[in-house]
Amino acid sequence: MAELRTDRLVLRRWRDSDLAPWAAMNADPEVREHLGDLLTREQSDASVSRFQADFDQRGYGWWAVEVQATGEFIGFAGLDDVDDDMPFTGVEIGWRLARSAWGQGYATEGALTVLAHGFGALELPEILAVTTATNLRSQAVMRRIGMIRNPADDFDDPTEPDGTLRPNVLYRISRSART
Repeated sequence: MAELRTDRLVLRRWRDSDLAPWAAMNADPEVREHLGDLLTREQSDASVSRFQADFDQRGYGWWAVEVQATGEFIGFAGLDDVDDDMPFTGVEIGWRLARSAWGQGYATEGALTVLAHGFGALELPEILAVTTATNLRSQAVMRRIGMIRNPADDFDDPTEPDGTLRPNVLYRISRSART
């Protein structure tokens, strides 16, 4: 698995020392606002096990993100296959950061590096991004990294009940748009 670096970040394999701050993020209502229920420590730890298994199997997935200068774990960024129950297919980019890391450009910086890896090393033809219609912060990152939304692609998440998490937006970027 490749380790990715930016001027300020390291995207790397998960470590045991990431589990507690990751669990704290997953228990934070503001971090989980557009993601659904809070996770228990056990659920949070299990998600990291899945992330590592996916990476080992496919060669891509969710990297742990740390601040290069301090070594502080601040969240994740990476690529994942779109879930089978979605009304589209492909590879999705995503990120999730601790509240203390919000507003510093880390999501954009990490996402640009993930896009470059996806289009370069993985030779993906297109990368998608999905979020709730109310998650304006993530949508702003999607636009900053060059992704385009076609409102005709917006959809209701079939895994969510009626409510604010059901309406979703879909952004896309092609490899040819990055060259």
